[in-house]
Amino acid sequence: MIKFLILLPIISMLMIPQAHGQVSPEEAPPPPRDGFYERRAIHERGPIELPYIREADVLWSLRVWQRIDLRERMNQVLYFPENPSGDYKSLMQVLKEAILAGEIRAYGVDDDSFQGEPLDPETVFENLAEQLTFTVEGEEVTQMIPFSTTDVYIFRIKEEWFIDKRRGQLDVRIIGISPAMLFRDEQTGELTNIQEPLFWIPFEEARPILAGAPIYNVHNSSQLMSFDDIFIRRFFNATIYREDRPDNRVISEYIEDPIERLLEAERIKERIRNMELDLWHY
Repeated sequence: MIKFLILLPIISMLMIPQAHGQVSPEEAPPPPRDGFYERRAIHERGPIELPYIREADVLWSLRVWQRIDLRERMNQVLYFPENPSGDYKSLMQVLKEAILAGEIRAYGVDDDSFQGEPLDPETVFENLAEQLTFTVEGEEVTQMIPFSTTDVYIFRIKEEWFIDKRRGQLDVRIIGISPAMLFRDEQTGELTNIQEPLFWIPFEEARPILAGAPIYNVHNSSQLMSFDDIFIRRFFNATIYREDRPDNRVISEYIEDPIERLLEAERIKERIRNMELDLWHY
């Protein structure tokens, strides 16, 4: 009995470190921080606040559709990284995750006015899978290639330029955004200029998501920017491919020459810029 009383404190002391050494999953330490300070600003701020516009304030307006080519150097910030890296994701990755989570709605490729029923978020990307059929040892084999965000090289935007007579200036509002893939040449495998639009997204609905998604700032890593900053501040290059007109035709439908199409797009841009200059001519 005396030996047991002597050994009991010793056994208890040996068991105490083991009890303290076990950490429950709820008490597991957070992962190491990627940096020397915690970045919260980009996740806490909302979309850039825009001036309120009344119908009576719009003196003139023109609706245009533009095409953003992510292969251009200025637009590559919307394409990379190809795979998520920490908080950084490509624009298509951000939109895809938001659609699957039900945070934003996607509409059909011909519904840029958002009047129809939104697409089912559970099947919208399943329907974009590519079916490949090839022969293996004399037997045909079919394989489904799932949709990849890296296949999106084009973004189309629908926007409206207007003159706000209350502020006396030319302004613009993006209405919708649409990703598009490019077809590849079956012989060479190279990308062609033939586009396959996927769906339309209401830009105003997507802005809270875009405002919380950081992008690389190559000029200053401490000053993070968001996709909302890119679009609102117009840090991208785009080409007009359609303007609002009675027959709803795109430029390529009434101008065949590619050079003339670019010149027509520049003429439309010039006409928009001249409207602001004409505002101050008496």
